Amino acid sequence: MSFSTTVKTELSSLHHLECCNKAELSALFHIGGSIELSSLGIQLVFQSTNNAVIRKVTKLLKDIYKVELQILSKKQTKFQKHDLFLLSVHDKVDFIINDLSLLGKSGMFFQETNPELIEKDCCKRAYLRGAFLAGGSLNSPETASYHLEIQTFSLPQAEVIQNIAKEFALNAKVSKNKRGYIAYIKEAEKIADFLKVVGATNSLFEYEDSRIKRDFKNSINRVINCDIANERKAIEAGIKQLEYIEIIERHLHDQIPNSMKEAILLRKTYPESTLHELSFASLEHYDDQISKSALNHRYRAIKDLALKLLIEEEGEE
Repeated sequence: MSFSTTVKTELSSLHHLECCNKAELSALFHIGGSIELSSLGIQLVFQSTNNAVIRKVTKLLKDIYKVELQILSKKQTKFQKHDLFLLSVHDKVDFIINDLSLLGKSGMFFQETNPELIEKDCCKRAYLRGAFLAGGSLNSPETASYHLEIQTFSLPQAEVIQNIAKEFALNAKVSKNKRGYIAYIKEAEKIADFLKVVGATNSLFEYEDSRIKRDFKNSINRVINCDIANERKAIEAGIKQLEYIEIIERHLHDQIPNSMKEAILLRKTYPESTLHELSFASLEHYDDQISKSALNHRYRAIKDLALKLLIEEEGEE
């Protein structure tokens, strides 16, 4: 089961006030509804591949309007896993259309939403819930990208969803695609807030748990990669320092200052160690510990001296 299906199954089981039920049902039909003509006249149709969503729409219609419904299932192409469910209403169609604000002032179906229907905060939440049930999808939190979207067939309806989402600081955006327009959220924290707003509490816990585990795993990987990079740098620095030491020993023999001799002994004894490790190792060889800063200063002096000796050697040739 996909994470989107998990969320929709939870949302479909929730119960709310009648005003919220109307707002939710309005969103469901705005996103997944259509008006069709049949031998019985005008019918209101809702379609979905999610059985839980169909059951939710059926319950809302029966509870609010006491109407008889017809539900058909339709096989889809072999590339699509789930059957398509078609729910049709023949009774009280005109009343339902007006009551759910499915016909706008412009005479267009499923474009505008009556502000009075979503005046309360609870109804705004219900509208977002219905919109997600009808046309929403959400990536699993275990994937590399976070993305929640609600598919609509018109720009005005996508903007209705966007504006309601903004009232809850969800930072939703609108974009055009092949099937119409989508309202979408890409920030992980805002997606978590969306789940909280629509009432998907269990899905929110699962989402946050998966996200925390994934982020923790990524943090561990970053630390490991950082350690590997630091180890590589330490080895490369050690190799260069050994090259400088070889130049100095070839030219100066016993004339090397004691401070340099100490640093040279440590590096030759521990060729792959970091400065921090060399600082602790100095306790095994000398009375006083040589600090990391002091060692860094001495190896810089060794480098400068080695380069100077090379220049002098080239001049003599």
